[in-house]
Amino acid sequence: MRKNKYLLPLVMITSLFFLWGFAYGLLDVLNKHFQETLNITKSRSTLLQAAYFGAYFIVALPAGLFMNRYGYKRGIIMGLLLYAAGAFVFYPAAEASSFNLFLLALFILASGLACLETAANPYVTVLGDPETATTRLNLSQCFNGVGSFLGPIIASYLFFSDGEGASTGSGNLDSVQLIYVLIGILVLIVAGIFVRTPLPEIKESETVSAAVLNTRPLFNHSNFTFGLVAQFFYVAAQVGIAALFINYCTESGVNIDNASAAKYLSVALILFTIGRFVGTSLMRVIPASTLLAIYAGINVVLSALVISQQQWLSIYALLGLFFFMSIMFPTIFALSIKDLGQHTKRASSFLIMSIVGGAIVPVVMGLLADQYSTAFAYVIPLCCFLIVFIYGWKGYKVHTTIAYEQV
Repeated sequence: MRKNKYLLPLVMITSLFFLWGFAYGLLDVLNKHFQETLNITKSRSTLLQAAYFGAYFIVALPAGLFMNRYGYKRGIIMGLLLYAAGAFVFYPAAEASSFNLFLLALFILASGLACLETAANPYVTVLGDPETATTRLNLSQCFNGVGSFLGPIIASYLFFSDGEGASTGSGNLDSVQLIYVLIGILVLIVAGIFVRTPLPEIKESETVSAAVLNTRPLFNHSNFTFGLVAQFFYVAAQVGIAALFINYCTESGVNIDNASAAKYLSVALILFTIGRFVGTSLMRVIPASTLLAIYAGINVVLSALVISQQQWLSIYALLGLFFFMSIMFPTIFALSIKDLGQHTKRASSFLIMSIVGGAIVPVVMGLLADQYSTAFAYVIPLCCFLIVFIYGWKGYKVHTTIAYEQV
């Protein structure tokens, strides 16, 4: 009965994962596209990631406070409206060929995504049995991966239709206008559906076993505090790897042009999506924390191969990184909010804020790429995966000495 009650809300919330996955899939193609159409450097192009993920840092906590007062549904609707507004600002930005206006558009759009993620990630974990929360969140995140790989496929045809993507900016920026206006219209339609559909409002205290209330301060939960650190560095690695992916491929010495590199990025994100489905299945027999540690350890090795610049071998290693990154965000998220009870919404806000790693670290990678080489910049993700490995190995553990009081 409980499962039937939550089926429709779970399906609707999962659709949101697809929408922000698609937005993210387009983002990494815009880096290379704007380098050429707007004549900017690699480090300047990574300001796209700074604007996008910086919005998460600024907006996530206010979004969490808003949802604490008004509930998940209104937070989701607010997020969808901001998402649409940001998409529509792409139109004047393209008209003016203004990189700064594109940054503003992405900031507004990502502010909406921050609201959606602050709501959707914890909401999925409470739509059912607590024991299956990690698996349920990984399953929903699978559809985030589907949106992510469709973005670069579409962008490779629209933005790099001439093969190199180096034509004068106006024609290519017209395609940017078109796709984001269509996104804005679609998101408004989805917002209208959410307005008209009732969603259950679940209080986290209802999900705590034996009806107990967690009285320990939020930051005294080591699985949460270490989870913040792990999530910061994981997102930093994911965003940095994807932001310079096309540059790495075109500079690898194996004759890959921009359009082909964008298609390889789609392949990478398909592997990312497959990895989510495979990882979700593996979690039925392997503890989520153990799988997280195994995947992070493998990515340390793959990052070293990317840095070594072994032409096709390194490109295959770069593709492999995406498969083994696949489960990291939802797994760290679910492990971090485990047994937090009524702290869950506030903890989720902080975890979404930790996505600011994706705003800071890619800029550092861009500077290293400009100063040394794109391959050398991948030393940063290698270090990030080491931290994720430690979290999956020991840092996730929930202390059993937490004090509770009966409610």
